[in-house]
Amino acid sequence: MTRINVDRTLEGLANVPFDADVLRSLLTDVKATDKKLLSLEHQAKIVRLKRNMYVVSPDISREAYSLHLIANHLCTPSYVSCLTALRYYGLIPERVFTVQSMTIKRSRTIENPVGRFEYFHADSAYYSIGIQRVEEDGVAYLMASPAKALCDLIVTTPYLNLRYMRELEEYLEDDIRLDMDGFKQMDVAVFEACAAVGKKRTMMKNLIKLLKS
Repeated sequence: MTRINVDRTLEGLANVPFDADVLRSLLTDVKATDKKLLSLEHQAKIVRLKRNMYVVSPDISREAYSLHLIANHLCTPSYVSCLTALRYYGLIPERVFTVQSMTIKRSRTIENPVGRFEYFHADSAYYSIGIQRVEEDGVAYLMASPAKALCDLIVTTPYLNLRYMRELEEYLEDDIRLDMDGFKQMDVAVFEACAAVGKKRTMMKNLIKLLKS
């Protein structure tokens, strides 16, 4: 297979993460595909995300990385959440430089050439609440709803134990600078479901009271 055909094959993979077996199946005319993978990586045509997982460089795919899609692929199952999701929805003003996600697997952090990805463990009953499919720029990935993202942030923040309503309001308004108009639009059913099966139930119940006030 000629060089230009390899590039066209890579371009066809777009910005979706893939494992080595996918590329081996496409480069059927190339011998020693493992060496070819290493060569493509050294040429910066593909980027290694973790062992046996890659994404095509934007210079070849002509598409920007989707960090949220990559986050879904790096650890499965998982969905983007916490500060990352709140920022995506425009509910907090600060930029977020680590992609935060929830998973039923163990908590972990993955760093690679495209970014830093943090995963928090959740029990399966809690994990399944408030997940939605987001379509953006031709790709789809899983992300927490606004209410679930806020719940996830609260349950994963160490030593956060706000037992009183005023403390909770100060945390939302001053500490994370949450858009309180946006908060009032959140789905109370998600808060109720999280309060039923999740951690920090007193805070979850106070979120419900605050939303209904």
